[in-house]
Amino acid sequence: MSLLLGVEEAEFTFLKEKTESTAGNLSVQLDKLEKAGYIKIEKSFKGKRPLTTCKIQPQGVKAFEAYVENLKNYIE
Repeated sequence: MSLLLGVEEAEFTFLKEKTESTAGNLSVQLDKLEKAGYIKIEKSFKGKRPLTTCKIQPQGVKAFEAYVENLKNYIE
C-alpha cells in the first residue's frame, strides 16, 4: 500500500520487484486489497504481453492513514 501512495499507478512487475514477493503471493495480497476496496486492478495488454496495473483508491488511502496512526499510538 505504501508503494501505491507515492505513484499514480504501478505495474505488477514493479510491485513484485520492490516487495521482493513471489508472483503468487503478491497476486493473492492484491486480490484481498481489491476485494476490500483499497485498490483497483486493471488488466490489459502491452503489445502481446499481459499487463496488470494497480491504483490506490480513496478508501485505501484512508485505511492506510488509520493504520499508520494506530502504529504511532501503539509506539507512544
